[in-house]
Amino acid sequence: MAASNASPNPAALPMERDLVITRVYDAPRELVFRAWTDPKHMARWWGPKHFTNRVEQMDVRPGGAWRIIMCAPDGAEHPAQGVYREIVPPARLAFTNDAVDKDGNAIIEGFTTVTFDDQNGKTKLTLTTRGVAKVAYAAQYLQGMEMGWTQSLERLGESLEKASDREIVISRVFDAPRDLVFQAWTDPKHVGSWWGPTGFTTTTHEIDVRPGGVWRFIMHGPDGTDYPNKIVYLEIAKPALLVYDHGDEGQRSFRVTVTFAEESGKTRLTMRSLFATAAEREMVVTKYHAIEGGNQTLDRFGEHLAKTIPNQ
Repeated sequence: MAASNASPNPAALPMERDLVITRVYDAPRELVFRAWTDPKHMARWWGPKHFTNRVEQMDVRPGGAWRIIMCAPDGAEHPAQGVYREIVPPARLAFTNDAVDKDGNAIIEGFTTVTFDDQNGKTKLTLTTRGVAKVAYAAQYLQGMEMGWTQSLERLGESLEKASDREIVISRVFDAPRDLVFQAWTDPKHVGSWWGPTGFTTTTHEIDVRPGGVWRFIMHGPDGTDYPNKIVYLEIAKPALLVYDHGDEGQRSFRVTVTFAEESGKTRLTMRSLFATAAEREMVVTKYHAIEGGNQTLDRFGEHLAKTIPNQ
């Protein structure tokens, strides 16, 4: 039989396809999960190689919608959109993902589940996806589904490697149950007693610990300098997870993820601060001594817990 270079007949191609891909990333699962739920992260890695992205909508909650315009190297735009069905930070995401035309009509309807499993500080990611072609010509696109997802996950790995240059990570194990540790980290009756580096005091103007809630406060330095601060809470999964944006009033903020993991009755608290650029991270480290200040804050937090436990 003579070989043929003709493209496959779309009518002969399957109209549905299922796919499972597993990857292990050298990054904590909180960071990997965030890369799937933060529009700034998604814009960096979503889509095949050499594509760029414009994130138009990302409402990360069950029933919330997302929409990304993938831009090919030749300038062609490929919209993708869907709705979040399940969100369990930092362990699981489930969402619809449809490829649509310029008028919003579905070309391919998809459903994807992503799980994030901790493996000694690394993350095993398992992606399970199904695509159904809604028009005959879209069956050809399903043939490239595995390559597209594989390249996306490769780009995700590259993005995570770059993220490490923008992070400050501080971790400590406290001899206290995590319910108490979480409470002491979020209850206004507690935070004024320990927040900030050695010698600092804190005055809270308002605090509303819920998604979308704000904490406005002033940190008073030992030399009398005041530092106005604002925190906006994004995710709260009591007693395991806090995610918030933290910045000075009127200044650019950075994203903080605090996890509370149980370890034989004790609690491992890990605080990850992610900055927009490596230069911003370097600035807060050198100018504001952020790493030293963070460690001093956790020292004070531990001292506060030691005083609090006998009263529980």
